[in-house]
Amino acid sequence: MADTALQLRSTVKDDNTLELTLVDVPIPQPGPDEVLVRVEATPLNPSDLALLFGPADLSTIRVSGTTDRPVVTADIPAGMMKLVSARIGQSMPVGNEGCGTVVAAGDSDVAQALLGKRVGIIGGAMYGQYRCVNAFMCLELQEGTTAAEGASCFVNPLTALAMVETMRRENHSALVHTAAASNLGQMLNRICINEGIALVNIVRKVEQEAVLRELGAKYVINSSSDSFYDDLTDALAETGATLAFDATGGGKLASQIFSCMEAAALRDMTGYNGYGSDVFKQVYIYGGLDRSPTILNRNFGFSWSLSGFLLTPFLQKVGMEKSMEMRARVAAEIKTTFASHYTREVSLAEALSPEAIAVYGKQATGEKYLITPQA
Repeated sequence: MADTALQLRSTVKDDNTLELTLVDVPIPQPGPDEVLVRVEATPLNPSDLALLFGPADLSTIRVSGTTDRPVVTADIPAGMMKLVSARIGQSMPVGNEGCGTVVAAGDSDVAQALLGKRVGIIGGAMYGQYRCVNAFMCLELQEGTTAAEGASCFVNPLTALAMVETMRRENHSALVHTAAASNLGQMLNRICINEGIALVNIVRKVEQEAVLRELGAKYVINSSSDSFYDDLTDALAETGATLAFDATGGGKLASQIFSCMEAAALRDMTGYNGYGSDVFKQVYIYGGLDRSPTILNRNFGFSWSLSGFLLTPFLQKVGMEKSMEMRARVAAEIKTTFASHYTREVSLAEALSPEAIAVYGKQATGEKYLITPQA
């Protein structure tokens, strides 16, 4: 094994630019409870793109360097620099999760037990050829699981399971999900179909409707339709869904969901109440596909809450036993319930090409890229 390996880094500079480079970093020796993983596949998730590009304007991208060592530069609007002021001058590794083979392990029993095994890993800095992590940050995959199948075994699967668990813990009976034809959305549909949970899916395109209906989804609502408000209200009235997870974040969608939840609740009211229905409505924003301000048109009463949702705090809240139970289910169903699909596989260098960035930078449904760092 060489002494160094490639790693992708993102740096915000004080001249209002962001720079992406491939650098040589030392390959570490694992400590007693650590393992060294040869990273074979790692996905480009929306949460990764937030760190990778920050608030940079992707239309300003230019590439220099060489084919093997490209250097990507993009401009950051002056008004957005304050959002990343703490990052200026820091060369930051990127990539939340990945999959690979354990090639070295520390002395502890838990670390040694993973030696030679293919594992899913989480912990950041995955856009590189090797990653040293605590053994607990690994999920041992079943025999026959490929690197591509195991690459997305943490963020999307555990988030989908967390949504269902949150529904149960907060005494809701059904769910609403936006950007619902995504890999995560498809996983959530499989879970809900298998467990008999009513799920209202919100998408933007007819093609996305088709993807979900092919999976067996019953409630698929197109936000681009002229009948969106009525269709969503009907689905909420039929399912009783009062909990939504919104991946878009900005714009009016969260407000529209609240309004339709209130309209559905009012159908069951026999009298007038100036404060609206007493049905509690919850929307969690867990993504930022729309970076514009979140706009609320307050026509949905007073019994509601809009909050942020992240996976890590959820796992801390539910505790070790539940977290391990969820991880075990993911490993067992990685080829079925939690299967991910990718548009294209690219090397570290190819991931920095303008052509690739133009596709995965849009964060569009059905255009998910997978990095293969060893290529």
